[in-house]
Amino acid sequence: METTDDSMKQVNLSSEETISPQMDLEATLKECGAALDLFLNNRFADALAVLKPWKTQSMYHAMGYSSILVMQAGMTFDPTDMDAAMTSLRESLQTCQGFRKKTGFMETLTSMWYRQPADTMTEEEVHAELCYAEVLLQKAALTFLDESIIGFIKGGMRIRNSYQIYKDCQAMALVAKELEKQKSTHVHFRGGVNMGIGSFNLMLSLLPAKVIRLMEYLGFSGDRELGLSQLREGAASNSLRSILSTLTLLMFHLYITVILGTGEGDLVESEALLEPYVKKFPNGALILFYTARIALLKGNFTFAQEKFLACIAAQQEWHQIHHLCYWELMWAYSFEQNWKEAYRYADLLCKESKWSQATYVYQKAAILSMLPEEEVTELGEDVVELFRQVDGLRLRIAGKSIPTEKFAAKKAQRYLSSSPVKLVIPALEMMYVWNGFTIVGKRPEQTEGILNTLEKAEQQLRDDPNPSEYHVDDLCVVQLLKGLCLRELGRLVQAEKCFNQVISSENEIKHDNYLVPYSMYELGLVHRQKGDIKMATSVIENVKLNYKDYNMESRLHFRIHAALNTMGSYSAKLPPSRTPA
Repeated sequence: METTDDSMKQVNLSSEETISPQMDLEATLKECGAALDLFLNNRFADALAVLKPWKTQSMYHAMGYSSILVMQAGMTFDPTDMDAAMTSLRESLQTCQGFRKKTGFMETLTSMWYRQPADTMTEEEVHAELCYAEVLLQKAALTFLDESIIGFIKGGMRIRNSYQIYKDCQAMALVAKELEKQKSTHVHFRGGVNMGIGSFNLMLSLLPAKVIRLMEYLGFSGDRELGLSQLREGAASNSLRSILSTLTLLMFHLYITVILGTGEGDLVESEALLEPYVKKFPNGALILFYTARIALLKGNFTFAQEKFLACIAAQQEWHQIHHLCYWELMWAYSFEQNWKEAYRYADLLCKESKWSQATYVYQKAAILSMLPEEEVTELGEDVVELFRQVDGLRLRIAGKSIPTEKFAAKKAQRYLSSSPVKLVIPALEMMYVWNGFTIVGKRPEQTEGILNTLEKAEQQLRDDPNPSEYHVDDLCVVQLLKGLCLRELGRLVQAEKCFNQVISSENEIKHDNYLVPYSMYELGLVHRQKGDIKMATSVIENVKLNYKDYNMESRLHFRIHAALNTMGSYSAKLPPSRTPA
């Protein structure tokens, strides 16, 4: 639907003036599409205003309304927003339930063994199943944030129910296609099935093999190629949920594969997916944000910074989007070692965002640690005091600590004593935690600059006349990060030497127990880059089998799973007579 002022006036009128007590499915989808256009044009309150009058009478209005509130709650972590979203989700489930096929007791028992065939259901009932599954999935996601094991279990059960309904909907879509029952609304149903089945398969495929086997036993499937193909079909379908399939693919390529994978997202596909939305919503905050993210991953830091600032300027209604930009700008300037600008955005996150205060405060202190002491004093900051705050700011979900916060709190412990022992290069270490070296590696001159900083830190440690109990740990942190820089610069023999130095220090490392397994993983990637896939696989498998109970273990398992999955395809790309560097 076009987004001209006249069309928006018509949309607002149709939402305010209830012409008839019921809106048919086609009209519902059309109006929700207009609300989606408002949302993508940064008119968030207007989108809610269109959806609100019909949210108790239309499944799609109900789902759209609660989806926006869930998105807002997920970005703010504000208890008021969380409560509003959960209330809206309960109401949406009731609205969707009202459109689902009514079954008697015997039919309910029969459906446990024989799923409902599509030809016995009306068009609205089929769509109601899909909307119900989508809202149930959103409720599950929000339930996971409840700080209790009961909330965790409830969330898991809802995810399973949602997935089973999506599977039923997939069967219905195939039957409807075979029976040639496709109406103008069927493309929206099919697009929703693509999005749901695709997202489940893609996300589950990221899990380690043992977990995938367990999930498959419970009835889930984790086929990455199936997930990607379903989402691509959904993104190209020109349906109401096309943007959701597109955003899921962008999240996978631009975040998940970078943070939890080997850092090799598909930027070409990401640009192609985003292109039609850039044309239609050139000033849309979400579109600007992903445009900037792509530029950042390509190593175009200056252009990325400009686009993130444009995203901030594009709207003032949802400040949470500003916070996402602050996080990205903090890293964009960190990659350039422009620590003062990086500090500016870390400070804004500490003051404005509730997402993870422990991470933000640690990050701010880590960045300040990279500046000369006199500059820190001029900024009016106390680094020691900031590090001491970290542990008390940690969150817990279902009684469990967030791994990144746990890592930050452990690193900050050395500041709790009356004679604090300074961290050596904490901002660069956190850059590695978020897999930032794969991004910096796109810019050799920036990588050389970071390598120079690491070599200076190494020399200072070696010249220290009174080494602390953290001395070996600190030297090994520097060696790990040096190895990353050297590998990105193609100096593989030197990189291998750095990683082996960490591994050989295993018995002397006292605190940072993550260093050896992570160094072994990175060494495996060096062997992969040299073309020795057998050695690479052996080294990485060794980490998986022989190391446990170290910091950020689950994150490394995700990376190991991703690396092993890519070994075969990486080998196929190598030239036949590759000579190791």
